[in-house]
Amino acid sequence: MIASDTKKENASVDMSFGPVSSRTTIQDGVYQQLRQALMNGQFNPAQSLTIAGLAETFGTSNMPVREALRRLAAENALEIASNGSARVPVVTAARLDDLCRARIVVEALATELGAPRLTPKDLEILKGIVSEQKEIGRDKNIYTLITKNQQFHFTIYRASGSDVLIQLIETLWLRFGPYMRMLSTHVAPLIRAGESEPSGRHIAIVEALESKDFARVREEIIADISATQEVLRPLCPE
Repeated sequence: MIASDTKKENASVDMSFGPVSSRTTIQDGVYQQLRQALMNGQFNPAQSLTIAGLAETFGTSNMPVREALRRLAAENALEIASNGSARVPVVTAARLDDLCRARIVVEALATELGAPRLTPKDLEILKGIVSEQKEIGRDKNIYTLITKNQQFHFTIYRASGSDVLIQLIETLWLRFGPYMRMLSTHVAPLIRAGESEPSGRHIAIVEALESKDFARVREEIIADISATQEVLRPLCPE
């Protein structure tokens, strides 16, 4: 379980961290696991995390945890309090709109560059992810579903060959983490009831790729982001 400043907060998070034991990688190991957890929406908005609690969870000293939190705060993924504890940012409609505007611009460009460069093997990977999402949807594992969603999008984005764009997109997804938490809480019951497609617009994206309609691929990526924004906006305080 993710450590936080209260048992109640611990109970609200559904993820286990792996041990970090190598002295040469301990700092990066803590950072990477926390970063991925944030990106996948494993933390509640405004949730507090303590250095001592996280150090106990990872089985490390306080220093690598403190450094990991500092790095994540520099990426605006966390806010650091005066006592050294960290807090996941709160969610607001204005922040949601700001993030989605930026995501549309950057991810649409990465799609425009990446879609024509996808190989037949890449396309098979994307189709495989869609199939996995349908299976996962039946198993009701919402966080595995979120991970597959990330794999799907970044397969397209990385084909752009732009390290700068990938870095920007990763930063935006990291800051979008609290909204992914809200989305997963909202969507999970709909998936259980069979009222929501686990793969979202990914089927349409694959179809557009197969027909080499790259303009449509770009449009579907934008529509995917916009649809998420529409679902989340009523859930966010102004």
